[in-house]
Amino acid sequence: MFEGGGPDAKVVDRWRGSLGGVARDLSDVARIDLIRSLEELKAAAAAAQARLAADLDESVRARHREQELPPSQQGAGVASQVALARRDSPVKGGQHLGLAKALVGEMPHTLAALSEGRLSEWRATLLVRETACLSGEHRSRVDAELVADPARLDGLGDRRVAAEARRLAYRLDPAAAVARARKAEGDRAVTVRPAPDTMTYLTGLLPVRAGIAAYAALGRAADEARAVGDPRSRGQVMADTLVARVTGQAVATGAPVAVGLVMTDRALFAGDSEPAVVPGYGPVPAPVARDWLRPARTPTTDSAGEPAPRSAEVDVEVWLRRLFTHPTTGQLVAMESKAVTFPPALRQLLVLRDEVCRTPWCDALVRHADHVVPRARGGSTDEANGQGLCEQCNYVKESPGWSAGPAPGSSLGRHLVETVAPT
Repeated sequence: MFEGGGPDAKVVDRWRGSLGGVARDLSDVARIDLIRSLEELKAAAAAAQARLAADLDESVRARHREQELPPSQQGAGVASQVALARRDSPVKGGQHLGLAKALVGEMPHTLAALSEGRLSEWRATLLVRETACLSGEHRSRVDAELVADPARLDGLGDRRVAAEARRLAYRLDPAAAVARARKAEGDRAVTVRPAPDTMTYLTGLLPVRAGIAAYAALGRAADEARAVGDPRSRGQVMADTLVARVTGQAVATGAPVAVGLVMTDRALFAGDSEPAVVPGYGPVPAPVARDWLRPARTPTTDSAGEPAPRSAEVDVEVWLRRLFTHPTTGQLVAMESKAVTFPPALRQLLVLRDEVCRTPWCDALVRHADHVVPRARGGSTDEANGQGLCEQCNYVKESPGWSAGPAPGSSLGRHLVETVAPT
């Protein structure tokens, strides 16, 4: 039992198990009441997780201070432990921990509302996010003014909850809000993530003026094309125009496109249905991968904007970098080096083999080629002792109390790593 008589993990496990036997022969009113109660239970559980995470952070920091670690290293690895416990990525673990520390340390009314089931975890997150630029004192004032009265946020959706918190934050400290906006411009970036059916989401995080201007320009191009009879939808024209303007593929001098592709020789030559893999994206159907091997041609338009005949199409070079997996185990061919760091070819092998960070529940792309057993402890620089990690997980692995090594069950075609966290 926890101090104060609260439930321990075994008691919570029994509660969770009992939910699997929820009665089915209920009235509709009873079903709605139970759905509401379970939603409130989820919120209360999130509040309990927040308190536990904040306590864990305080405990680890105290231990690191006793070990005389530099202040910048105190608390290292806590977010990753929270992530592992919640079966989330390290990035999400950091968000969970940041939410917990803000709620416990500066926003007691929001934490109480979460505990009582009056506020969902996501809406509590919105309140924390929209007040992140404020001092602790100002954040506590927003917390009291907005959440102390249970009726204040009752009935408000996510957008209005965030807007109310933002309005109060801007009123209390407009200078901090302006500084935050300017800092946010430094976070501008372009990311790509998989979408269903061999599609991708290409996302640009831009200052509002730049984003609106880019969107308006694509919209104008689509309207002009549709006005002269282009059969594509407005969204299709905007998407195609974006690709054309970024890559130059719509002109004869378009840049070649290199796509990493991993597939078996059977899928490539014998029509096997084993999916191929595009590093950074994931699996794609074998027929789609084989289509990529055929000469690619991009249709052009004539001076009036009409589609040109096929004879006027422009060739677009598409180079495919092909690696072949083992015909029975699926393991990529191993390479070995005596170098202290992974040479480029071996590093690329690890990136292609692992695809994403090897830390459980972390979907980040591989950034670092890591020695499972460090070189300082005799680890070799080869495929068997290599793993792909994201930058954050590689640094966390070096924190006090963390260790890694080959896991039982590793064999040809099955590369396993056992990572041990401090807890």
